[in-house]
Amino acid sequence: MATLREVKKRIRSVQSTRRITKAMEMVAAAKLRKAQQRVEQAKPYAQKLDEMLGHLAAGSTGEIAHPYFEERPIKKRTLVVIVSDRGLCGSFNSNILRKTDKWIAEHQDAELELVTVGKRANDYYKRRKTPIIQFHGDWGGVMDYGRAREIAAFLAERFTSGQTDEISLAFTRFVSLVRYVTGVESYLPVARPEVGDGDEGAVSDYIFEPTSEQIYAQLMPSYANTKMITALTESFASEHGSRMMAMGNATKNAGEMVDNLTLEYNKARQAQITKELLEVVSGADALAG
Repeated sequence: MATLREVKKRIRSVQSTRRITKAMEMVAAAKLRKAQQRVEQAKPYAQKLDEMLGHLAAGSTGEIAHPYFEERPIKKRTLVVIVSDRGLCGSFNSNILRKTDKWIAEHQDAELELVTVGKRANDYYKRRKTPIIQFHGDWGGVMDYGRAREIAAFLAERFTSGQTDEISLAFTRFVSLVRYVTGVESYLPVARPEVGDGDEGAVSDYIFEPTSEQIYAQLMPSYANTKMITALTESFASEHGSRMMAMGNATKNAGEMVDNLTLEYNKARQAQITKELLEVVSGADALAG
């Protein structure tokens, strides 16, 4: 049985850990609120771009011509894996890495290269055979729009130059404060919207100025940037939510451990007092006898 000093030392240690996890929970909650606002701001913009693409396609009477729509035989794939830089966020990183491994195992028909966003993904895949062509770390769970555009420009250049034939994003989609969905989504080529026949209907009754091809040339880079920014913001929001829940559970468990250790300390102290009383009584009886 542990001594009183050992139990008291463990109680102080657990209390110190609980204060740390509580502070981390509060920090994650504050960051989550900001990240959630960014997600809510990005989603309507992305939806409006999808709507614009659909309307533009409905008003086009010919084949849509833009490099981002080009579909070709897949000889090389690029997968962008988005995780966190730090741990202590529950199963957030392991879930997306497990999903990514499964996707890689199912797509062995072509050469594969990785772009890692977050130190955990880079540390995980640099010890494996899949090559990493670019790494982006030190985000700290905070959105950097300039860096997001740089990633989108790098990926677009590789696709349009023919260095890769398909690009996908592996990330965690933010659904609510307690629900996150991991998945792999196509990034490039962009799925072709259905082209309208221009016969009737208000949607297809458009006169383009400048031409639809020029409009696509201006619209598609913004579409690619928005899709990358949306994936990053949702991943960061999911990271903060997972960390908040993990630290909340750790704080709760630490509190229960303190209660159990306090009970153990009181029992040990009571046993020691009883033992001392017995020794005093035995000594008094010996002197009286």
